[in-house]
Amino acid sequence: MVKVTIDGKTATVPEGITVLDAAKRLHITIPTLCHHPKLSPFGGCRLCLVEIKGVPRPVTSCTTPVADGMEATTTSPNLENLRRTVLELVLSDHPNDCMVCERAGDCTLQELAYSYGIRENRFEGERRTYAKRDGNPFIERDMEKCIMCGRCVKVCEEVEGVGAIDFAYRGFKSKICPPFERDLDCEFCGQCVAVCPTGALTGKLWKQKGRQKDVREVETTCGYCGCGCNLTLHVKGNEVTRVDSKAETLNEGWLCVKGRFGYSFIGSTERLTTPLIRREGKLEPASWDEALDYVAGRLKGIKEEHGSDALAGLSSARCTNEENYLFQKLIRAAIGTNNVDHCARY
Repeated sequence: MVKVTIDGKTATVPEGITVLDAAKRLHITIPTLCHHPKLSPFGGCRLCLVEIKGVPRPVTSCTTPVADGMEATTTSPNLENLRRTVLELVLSDHPNDCMVCERAGDCTLQELAYSYGIRENRFEGERRTYAKRDGNPFIERDMEKCIMCGRCVKVCEEVEGVGAIDFAYRGFKSKICPPFERDLDCEFCGQCVAVCPTGALTGKLWKQKGRQKDVREVETTCGYCGCGCNLTLHVKGNEVTRVDSKAETLNEGWLCVKGRFGYSFIGSTERLTTPLIRREGKLEPASWDEALDYVAGRLKGIKEEHGSDALAGLSSARCTNEENYLFQKLIRAAIGTNNVDHCARY
């Protein structure tokens, strides 16, 4: 443990943590764009600059470890001027279309520009322009809104272990893209969308479906598999418009493609609302009592005529673990066969 002083507040903190983490323990907010608590430090956005006593120039708090006796200042006229300049430089190469951006109201860059009251920009010049090209059904990449914070690259490499995207080129031409600038072709877990601080990465399924106004959040549990990940459903009217997960949940905010994007079935008009029995090659509606009696009769008849192993049961990943346990017990104990399986595919 080491003793540090930040903005006049003294505390004892674990050795090896960064100045940014120490400041959070003291409830001191330092602005940042590239930092994410579950990813390794990057120090790319330069917004988290702090002044350390005895150090001649400001340093990035997200990459600077604490030291015993360290005295740090997180805000001063010089630091605020530097941060404002950094923001202006970022915004000079950023589209000003917040009115129609999917992330408006939930954009870190927008909030920082608001906090610093940036209405006009001193820096004018050439802007990067990219044609939108994404042949996938889930993720939309608007690279003109990318601020090169590297969060998407890090989460893809450090959390998913996939490495589907990375930094390419140098200088003004630098960009984040898949290999050889091909269309994004990965597992589409959407972790990159979850950590993106701007509107550079968004979900295609929730485009123009609602942002904050009249949208309520409903906490629930994913039913796709037995992991039990926590979901936050964004509901407008009676329609689920978007799905994400909070960082303080058991799955730490991470989701797979099924949990994040596989929700369109909820409002599908093709969902079954009543049991169906096939009669003369045609499916016809039936009551639950009629359907259950029909199934029980057919199972019993097949077992008597051909034996238990002529039957098999296929369960679903969409059921709970308890329901799947009862199903396999029905197949094994009641019907008398071990022909039971389960498919967990999308």
